[in-house]
Amino acid sequence: MWINTTENCVCKVVMDEKPVKIDKWDSGALKNALDDGAKKVLIDILGYKESHALMDGRLLICTIAIGFAMFALIWDYFHPFPLSRNVLMLCVISYFILMGVLTFYLSYVERGIFLVALEQDRAMMEPDNTWKLSSTLRKYDDVYSLTISYTDGKTKQERSASTSKCVASYFDENGVFCFDLFQPIVEAMRQDLALDKKIQ
Repeated sequence: MWINTTENCVCKVVMDEKPVKIDKWDSGALKNALDDGAKKVLIDILGYKESHALMDGRLLICTIAIGFAMFALIWDYFHPFPLSRNVLMLCVISYFILMGVLTFYLSYVERGIFLVALEQDRAMMEPDNTWKLSSTLRKYDDVYSLTISYTDGKTKQERSASTSKCVASYFDENGVFCFDLFQPIVEAMRQDLALDKKIQ
């Protein structure tokens, strides 16, 4: 995929943390490490609260689908085929409909979002501001794209910022994640969006 020969990044590692080392030829591992790094900036460093609403929606759809499958299995056990024919057909059709709903949910609702973070008002007087992080890294590609969307809790106005950069900018030759090089980029994007709010 890529070889970082132009520069050797020096990774600063927090005393109590082990450096994140991955197989730099595995695009899935690269994306997960970068996603976790962006998540760490908002949740662990900035102290935002993570919202699991998107994930809960996906789990709900999957749970209902599995419920239909389990019901069909149990019904067929107590009422062997062909007595269970109509119930099995109903459950199978419902299962595939829910798989279609899940595909729609992943494509048009989640849209690659891996984190929804809530910025709570210190005085607890205003609604929470919402930060959504989504990313892409195609297989056999070396360009990682990160998008941060900001929704003002009071005005409901939404703004977003994106950046695309070669993954070699964030990992050294041994596949160690250089968080100290990645963190400023995420924080700069967040500050730009927050500054737009103050200007408006």
